[in-house]
Amino acid sequence: MVLNLIKRIIFLSPTVLGILGNVTVFLNYILLLGGTEMKSVHLILIHLAFTNIIMLFAKRVPKTIVALEQRNFLHDTGCKIVVYLERVARGLSICTSSLLTVTQAGTMSPADSVWRRLRLKSPRHILSIFILFWILNSFISMNLLLSVININSVNISQITKGDKYCYFLPEGWIIRWTFLTLMVLRDAVFLVIMGGSSGYLVFLLRRHHQRVLHLQSSKFLYKTPPEIRAAQSVLFLMLCFLVFYWADCAFSMLFSSSLNIDSMVLHVQEYVTLGYAMLSPFVLIHRDGQLGACFHHLKDRTSHRKCLIDLLC
Repeated sequence: MVLNLIKRIIFLSPTVLGILGNVTVFLNYILLLGGTEMKSVHLILIHLAFTNIIMLFAKRVPKTIVALEQRNFLHDTGCKIVVYLERVARGLSICTSSLLTVTQAGTMSPADSVWRRLRLKSPRHILSIFILFWILNSFISMNLLLSVININSVNISQITKGDKYCYFLPEGWIIRWTFLTLMVLRDAVFLVIMGGSSGYLVFLLRRHHQRVLHLQSSKFLYKTPPEIRAAQSVLFLMLCFLVFYWADCAFSMLFSSSLNIDSMVLHVQEYVTLGYAMLSPFVLIHRDGQLGACFHHLKDRTSHRKCLIDLLC
């Protein structure tokens, strides 16, 4: 009994930490938008945190409830909504992360650079792009609304329920490959955008470092400008995203070629899938310790806003 309780706590704790981290980032930037000039990167980080929250809730909370032996909490409609939201949120995470790198590259670019023209200055443009992202990913995941049902509705004795709560009905060849192709194309396009803008950020940071080395004054040598810190954080976020993304792809290929999968390996794969959603808020919180320090200024709204303004340019 005690061992099962410990397993359930271990099972739930990373999800809880990930949700709390994303809620922290979300609320802090929402407060920032209350009375200061809105900036594109703030809206992007709010959307990224919101997307991560949806993904963590849709992916882990139902499985946690199942692990607590509450197996009949979802009907067919509930299964469709949960699985659909999870798939949409995964796509939104890719799109939003790519947009973040492009925006940061445009912010750091010289005034005469082509990347500077890609910088979205108006929050209305960012919101329009978010709407397009939601429409795109909602369309790509539409097949799930027809192919997912509650596992208790399936009269197949061979199904091993375990911690599963939803069942994917077999799809026609045309439907399956059409939506799979759309998903692959979406991932490929946004990964190329992410890779290109991240590479350009590395180039800009390297050039900045070479310029700094020519300065004789230690005052300038060891003081990192806010925009450089922001670019470094974005690069680290993208590195985390790529590591977890390709690790998830490797697990998926392994599962597709193997019939017997250990339950522990399945749990590891699930945490890899959600690794970016759980880790990314703590990258932002940890950077220079500024976002975490903002909680000490919650009683003073002016100090809180100033703290967040110093966090991101």
